[in-house]
Amino acid sequence: MSSTTAWMVVGATSALCFSIKLFGYYVPERWLAHPRLQRVNALIPISLLSALVVAEGLVSKTSVVIDHRAAGVAVALGLLFAKAPFPVVVVGAAGASALVYHLH
Repeated sequence: MSSTTAWMVVGATSALCFSIKLFGYYVPERWLAHPRLQRVNALIPISLLSALVVAEGLVSKTSVVIDHRAAGVAVALGLLFAKAPFPVVVVGAAGASALVYHLH
């Protein structure tokens, strides 16, 4: 990709983001207060975070890889379902990932 193309993509993306933000000011408040929109809006951060975890934890370049990161994600999920405190989840996932990495 040439630098001109890259700058065009950055400029177009910036203009699109600005347009979306500007459009948000003109949306009537009664639309935003609709219960269905509120429910959907509450799920957006969860879905984005889930996609980030999968992308960073199970994908390498263009393929799905099951390695030490998968063990960390599995332990983190188990600890989250067990209602463990967040620091315990992070340390447990890191420890499991490191252990599998060094044993493999």
